[in-house]
Amino acid sequence: MLVSDYNYDLPEERIAKFPPKERGSTRLLVLDRKTGATKDSYYRNLDQFLNPGDLLILNDTRVMQSRLFCTLSDGRQRELVVLEKHGDEPQRVMYRGKLHDGDMLRVTASAQKWSAEGSFGGCCRERRSARPVKTGASDSVPEADHFEHITVSHILGNGIAEVESIIPLAELAEKYGTVPLPPYLHRDATADDKKRYQTVWAKHMGSAAAPTASLNMTEELLDRLKQKGIIIKYLTLHVGLGTFLPMRTDKVEDHKMHSEWFYIPDDTVEAIDSAQRIIAVGTTVARTLEYYAKTGKTSGEDDIFIYPGYKFQLVDALLTNFHAPKSTVLMLAAAFAGWDHLKPAYMHAVEAGYNFLSYGDSMLIC
Repeated sequence: MLVSDYNYDLPEERIAKFPPKERGSTRLLVLDRKTGATKDSYYRNLDQFLNPGDLLILNDTRVMQSRLFCTLSDGRQRELVVLEKHGDEPQRVMYRGKLHDGDMLRVTASAQKWSAEGSFGGCCRERRSARPVKTGASDSVPEADHFEHITVSHILGNGIAEVESIIPLAELAEKYGTVPLPPYLHRDATADDKKRYQTVWAKHMGSAAAPTASLNMTEELLDRLKQKGIIIKYLTLHVGLGTFLPMRTDKVEDHKMHSEWFYIPDDTVEAIDSAQRIIAVGTTVARTLEYYAKTGKTSGEDDIFIYPGYKFQLVDALLTNFHAPKSTVLMLAAAFAGWDHLKPAYMHAVEAGYNFLSYGDSMLIC
């Protein structure tokens, strides 16, 4: 099975560059995975497609301010995204611009204007003369004679490095970091992003990216769902490499999924065991539920890779975003809906003017 088989034409103008002015005002494409039939609706109408007794499961992870701006000793600028830390393993980052073992990076408190071309992993051009510009990241600036430092201990490849720092990276990120917007947005985070690139129920700090299928959910919609008799429960999966690292293999089966930490509380497990129908809000929830079905584990490291041919054991419906071509999350959606149904639905969404990716519209596959 080739990665290139799961491709489609995504025009640049269909990628949502900013959150909608009002949370929850986005569109919703409903796809019948048995017939391939589609229906155009709105996210706020989600309750119309669910039934009393349905179990809706949400990811309550909280996104870290994990985007750090740094400079090398010669003034060259580098951008890091702090990744989730698993147990006693070394601290890891994704990086933009070239780095080498032993490089020392000085953490700064403001973004640097340099080329946004390319993605993480050293494929963007440097601009040595760029001047700092203020962002909404932090008002805390290091003293003139003191800066925090990060040392590169080992380059792992694919734009990932192991690093060391006196202060844990998570603390540095909270003090000096900003919102880790996806690189394809080609812009710095604003004060609005700090609020909108986070779910309204975000609780447990640890994600390097948002569980984006939930970004359009509002308290008002949650109340209507509960009033209709829909059960709302939560689990935690800290979004990291397993979710957003690009596929760099030709064959789907050759891709190695990185692990991400998860936890399913007892009350959610009890609800799962007695549920009439389970609706996963987002691919992170779907992966966690299916990993639980496979292993029986309610916490630990989730490295399940779901792609076409997989037989779902727990998830009955999936609320998800429109995903990038040839991505692992698109593979999961294709496994659930069937690529022969999902691709035509995506083509309809493009033609009908739906917005794609993190800040875009959503799809309910049921």
